[in-house]
Amino acid sequence: MRRQDFHFDLPEELIAQVPAAQRRDSRLLCLEGATGEIADRQFVQLPDLLQAGDLLVMNDTRVIPARLFGRKATGGQVEVLVERLLDDTDLLAHVRASKSPKAGTTLHLSETVSATVLGREGDLFHLRLADRDDPQRPLLTILDELGHMPLPPYIRRADERVDRERYQTVFARRPGAVAAPTAGLHFDEAMLVQLAAQGIETAWVTLHVGAGTFQPVRVEEIHEHHMHAEWVEVNETVCQQVAQTRQRGGRVIAVGTTSVRCLESAARDGQLRPFTGDTDIFIYPGYEFQIVDGLITNFHLPESTLLMLVCAFAGYDNVMRAYRHAVEQRYRFFSYGDAMLLTRAR
Repeated sequence: MRRQDFHFDLPEELIAQVPAAQRRDSRLLCLEGATGEIADRQFVQLPDLLQAGDLLVMNDTRVIPARLFGRKATGGQVEVLVERLLDDTDLLAHVRASKSPKAGTTLHLSETVSATVLGREGDLFHLRLADRDDPQRPLLTILDELGHMPLPPYIRRADERVDRERYQTVFARRPGAVAAPTAGLHFDEAMLVQLAAQGIETAWVTLHVGAGTFQPVRVEEIHEHHMHAEWVEVNETVCQQVAQTRQRGGRVIAVGTTSVRCLESAARDGQLRPFTGDTDIFIYPGYEFQIVDGLITNFHLPESTLLMLVCAFAGYDNVMRAYRHAVEQRYRFFSYGDAMLLTRAR
């Protein structure tokens, strides 16, 4: 298939710029992959659409305040967007400046905090952060003080205090992402309690979403696209929960495309096994899913790898028709937008 097969026209005013008043206030478009049937619902109705014995698989990554602003010794301005934390001092980052800094350059991020350029790894810069007044100060503490939430490029405003809470799931606990697993943003604590009371189980995987998730597909033939790598963990407990769900006849429902990529990466040989490490799995139409039966996800950008994944899951024609329906019905799109519940095309 070709990149333009995944194009759709989206009015700019449908791109959500702010979150809904409450997490569960979003709409929910339901799509049956086997029949193509579409239904317009509200996210608050989700518990009624699930069954006791189902397993929700959620990504517990936590978004870090990954955008930093500073200056070079010459006075030139720089913007740093963290891509990956390496340890308590070092990270890989995109650096935007009038001229790319060379190894040995010092970037001043505050009166006492600086970043030293150690080298390059492809398009990324290897930086070491240090606080002159407190050399033992952890990297995450520095980011919490100086960093800004890395809102996606299609949100055309500066980050605000509310984004520290709302561009973060209520179950986020493992710092490392620079973009939110946005399907999880719709869940609040009360809904998680309600789902558990109904006998719907929850499993936790981790995928630290990188800035590469926003990189466009530049090749015409999509099978020639090479995915960026992201760090994943699927532990033994998750594998056991999936096996138990299968035994009782329940469904495995991934909350977000990141959870899909976790599970399918850990089952590339057909059997789900514990997996920790980088994945560059690229899922597009023709892919045979090993684990996932249902998917909760937001609406994705035209011609994006995430839209390709959703089309692979619920059927190309079904999904593209559902997206046209969403535009006609004025659904809100992308990170702070509305959600979909899809079942797999058989």
